[in-house]
Amino acid sequence: MPAPRAEHATARPASRLAALDGLRFLAALGVLLYHFTARETDAWGRDLAEVAPALAPVATYLSLGPELFFVISGFVILMTAWGRSVPDIIGSRIGRLYPGYWVAVLATGFLLLAIWPGKEITGGQVLVNLTLLQSMVDVGHVDGVYWTLWVELRFYLLIAVFAAFGITRRRVLAFAALWPLAAMGARVLGWSDGVTWLVAPYAPLFAAGMALYVIHRCGHAVLPWLIVAGNAVLVLAALVPARMDSLGRNSVAPPVALGLALALLACIALVAVVALSPVNRWTWSGLTAAGALTYPLYLLHEYWGLYVIHLLHDRLPVWAVLGAAIALSLVLAWLVHRFVEKPFGPRLRRATTRGCERLRDGAVQAWRGGRRLVGVGWAG
Repeated sequence: MPAPRAEHATARPASRLAALDGLRFLAALGVLLYHFTARETDAWGRDLAEVAPALAPVATYLSLGPELFFVISGFVILMTAWGRSVPDIIGSRIGRLYPGYWVAVLATGFLLLAIWPGKEITGGQVLVNLTLLQSMVDVGHVDGVYWTLWVELRFYLLIAVFAAFGITRRRVLAFAALWPLAAMGARVLGWSDGVTWLVAPYAPLFAAGMALYVIHRCGHAVLPWLIVAGNAVLVLAALVPARMDSLGRNSVAPPVALGLALALLACIALVAVVALSPVNRWTWSGLTAAGALTYPLYLLHEYWGLYVIHLLHDRLPVWAVLGAAIALSLVLAWLVHRFVEKPFGPRLRRATTRGCERLRDGAVQAWRGGRRLVGVGWAG
């Protein structure tokens, strides 16, 4: 992909890569299979180990879909932020994140409060979750998958701050090298605010994606590849023990450390292959369509899919029950994308961008007015 070598690139970001959309969709399907066949649940009405004994051990590793999302986000968010203003970046992310999320919170809240008590929640919890800031006030997620959105939101904030200083190749590489080290340092030292706002322990995944985008944009060089490799090492050090613990507690088929290490490395390697090989020239519209469904599919699948399993587990074969749960999840995702995200996402993006521009312009005018007053005071 041709790219400017200049430090300060002002061109608009390149169009999205269809193959990355397809990769995101496959990651979401992996999470679906994990939640439906390998993560402990009562929806099947029997010991989960008896449901899909051949699939569950594989699905345990497919649970790393969020880690793959984070690498892709590092690549894609940097691609969309390069050369854009802070209001543009904020408006783009708010318009993308919130419309589908609001519908998912309300739909899942309605399911759990009024139809099927698959999880104990409260109406107040649903309302707080609509802000996406529930982790800041120690309120539980209506759906556990929302934890990834809080991680993403903090990464978007860092990118917006970064963009305010100007995004250049040199600065991106410095950021991708130093930020994960600072995040891991905060984690080791037990600095809770640093862990939160430096996005530990997931910073190395985002940073690896950012370095891969620099390679995609500017060409192969030793330094960005060293940064990718260094972040891969940090990923293994930070996430293999953590995921061994969480998956060991929640999965019917606990993972092995070597398998987790290879799966985490594969998250980075897959993005590298898709972005830096001829695969990045794929333009099949089906990949883009699949990518459009990924976000609402991820948000809605867990409890609506488990509800289908709860209804059908003693009436149909396992494969048919799984097919029905996945089919409903896909239908709900299409409905949200078609009737919520497409019409309302762009409107929210534009409104948010205009609001941020007004705030920025007002702050600039106030700062200039303050400087004039100070100048008058000194002159007097």
